Amino acid sequence: MTRSEAAKRVAQRYENRFLRGYVKAKLQSDPVYDAALDHIGHLPLFDLGCGVGILEFYLRETGFTQPILGVDHDAKKVLVANQIGSAYRDIEFIVGDARSPIPHGMSVAALDVLHYFRDEEQSKIVESIAAAIPEGGVAIIRDAVRDGSLRYRLTAIQESFSRAIRWLKAERLNFPTRERIVAPFHARGFSEKVLPLWGRTPYNNYLFVFRRDSSGTTKR
Repeated sequence: MTRSEAAKRVAQRYENRFLRGYVKAKLQSDPVYDAALDHIGHLPLFDLGCGVGILEFYLRETGFTQPILGVDHDAKKVLVANQIGSAYRDIEFIVGDARSPIPHGMSVAALDVLHYFRDEEQSKIVESIAAAIPEGGVAIIRDAVRDGSLRYRLTAIQESFSRAIRWLKAERLNFPTRERIVAPFHARGFSEKVLPLWGRTPYNNYLFVFRRDSSGTTKR
């Protein structure tokens, strides 16, 4: 099955017309799902901020077979994800707080999560992720970086709108700096890739891929 066919199958699983269109548009325009697939590795996955489960279902449809645990603070989105997830093996979604400790022994995805938290909370979250990754594991973080660019300003406007219409139930918007994201991984000797991930959008998104090598050496 091609990635395009997989994306279509995922979108068709959502019964709600709005969600079906939303998921279809996300998979067509947002490069983060293919990027995650390209870097995911071979360990079970913990998805922090799973939403309605788009990443989980796309990974399954494209051949990723490891267990996946998704967590999100929005109970309605978790309910939708679990309804669809029952069609797949070894996928579970739970309601939880991103500031809670990350379970050890799994790779971690955190896509568009950090900018809903204060500076000190962001630092706590990325520290928790870095501490939880085992040898051979990977952390995949995507977020808009606060750097004062036009892309950054457009991203802030779009996210503010999503929050205003209550699609995103967030207390605040506070985009992280690149330095805050990379610091705990640098301290632990992870290998690192930082890639612009704008796709066909005007947004200031970057993909951070941190891998814990068995040698413990830092490669940049």
